Amino acid sequence: MSHAATRRVIFQPATYRRLQRGVNKLVEAIRPTLGPLPRLVAVNRLLEEKMPEMLDNGGTIAKRIERLTDPDEDMGAQLVRDMLWRLQDQVGDGTATAAVLFGSIYNQGIHYLAAGGNAMRLRDYLGKGLQAIMQQLGGMTVQVSGKEQIARIAASLSHDPALSELLGEVFDIVGAYGRLEIREGRGRDLEREYVEGMYWEWGLYSREMVTDLPRFRTEFEDAAILISDLEIDEPQQLYPALEMVLRAGIPRLVIVAGKLSDRALGFLLTNKQPDRFQLMAVKTPGWDANQQAAALEDMAILTGGRPFLKAAGDTFSRVTPEHLGRSRRAFADLRTFGIVGGKGDPRRLRQHIGRLRSAFDQSDDTVLREALLKRVGMLLGGSATLWIGAATELEIAVRKELAERTATSARAAMMEGVVPGGGVALLACRPALQQALACSEDADERGAYRILAKALTDPFRTLVSNAGYDPSEAMAEVRMAGPGFGFDVTTGQAVDVMEAGIYDPAIVVKSAVYGAVSAAALALTVDVLIHRTEQPEHAEVHVPGKRKKL
Repeated sequence: MSHAATRRVIFQPATYRRLQRGVNKLVEAIRPTLGPLPRLVAVNRLLEEKMPEMLDNGGTIAKRIERLTDPDEDMGAQLVRDMLWRLQDQVGDGTATAAVLFGSIYNQGIHYLAAGGNAMRLRDYLGKGLQAIMQQLGGMTVQVSGKEQIARIAASLSHDPALSELLGEVFDIVGAYGRLEIREGRGRDLEREYVEGMYWEWGLYSREMVTDLPRFRTEFEDAAILISDLEIDEPQQLYPALEMVLRAGIPRLVIVAGKLSDRALGFLLTNKQPDRFQLMAVKTPGWDANQQAAALEDMAILTGGRPFLKAAGDTFSRVTPEHLGRSRRAFADLRTFGIVGGKGDPRRLRQHIGRLRSAFDQSDDTVLREALLKRVGMLLGGSATLWIGAATELEIAVRKELAERTATSARAAMMEGVVPGGGVALLACRPALQQALACSEDADERGAYRILAKALTDPFRTLVSNAGYDPSEAMAEVRMAGPGFGFDVTTGQAVDVMEAGIYDPAIVVKSAVYGAVSAAALALTVDVLIHRTEQPEHAEVHVPGKRKKL
């Protein structure tokens, strides 16, 4: 096969037409899911004997559409899919709004370019208009707090009253950075459990260390903690630490170690003296070196201890009482290890939490942000577990995914604030664009502002249409009602959305607008499509005067 035969090149005007078909197919698949009264999208499962997935989440729908049959259309669909996928991973919601905005901007942009507009200048002015929109959204943002407001935000996202009320309670207790585990329940109801202090999902080395058999856990009051990731192969490695603890009269000790051999563990189990001295050994938290280093750092700062690290060549040979961490209480079972009331330096702990929060705010890496958020939540001392129940396993899975998305967005709302919901915040950005339009004499700039001004109405119109109302009539009612008013599709009336408790997390709206405008502006600059087929192994590439094997 020749090198040339592996390419198929598409030029304008076919490029825009074919990309547009792919963009619109994906957008139209997601459009029905926008709003509090969405339509559903059925996605066939790989196992044909099971019923199709019934979805109303744009990000999940986009992920299910892996490839369109037509390769040209598929390239357009992938432009939207990638933007929505990243948006859902970052903020948990806003994907339907972003899809509708992307589709409107792209379709209008193609018509403008076909009439003679310049793609690169249009892209620059779309970016300028985006800055004006973001500035307007920033000015509308208000902070939220309290159980009722958080529950309202959750209700606007999940449309599940019971789940919303419970999330409002949970976040009111554990806070915006609090640790929340969402797990599948065994019954039909929603349940929650609160844990004081911080804990890791790594527990005791042996069930023989359990002292409270009914609860199958061990709990120490006023515990000393020897923090390490050392691998203990021989009992002799433990002698210096145990002798020091006994001489110092420390009654209860927790040993955190990366590894305990059977000989070392047997030594600890055969030398129990519960009247004089109590001991338990737990595993160093973390799946890899980075996770372990983070856990040991947090543990040391929280308790005031000094970590003994394998990478630094540390041993227990010179351990002193000052090296031990301290806590009001320590507990462990076979799966978890926790600390309540760490006795480290409060000022140092606040500085450490501040650094983690700053790193969280500055990072765009979803995995890193999740890890940092979990660390901050643990260090603040509040943790909760939410058990998701329903009638069937399928309902539980769907409700659990909904709870995870809602929790992510509700947390973002507590951190970043909220803006008027129901598409009203986007409508309120239009006057700034219209003012800029009136002041501009550049054709491409005016075209960009017109495109954005119209696109900002589409989420509102789509939301109203999905609920079964006439978008034009609803828009007229909202205009007559005045600034701050929107259309409540659950009552069919124009209302002051903030007074009615119709909010959207500010970070979700901002991220949806930023992602849609940036991605659509970039897509409008695509002039040529090149398709590549995979070359067979050892295919020959012809070079003048040579023949080279790949």
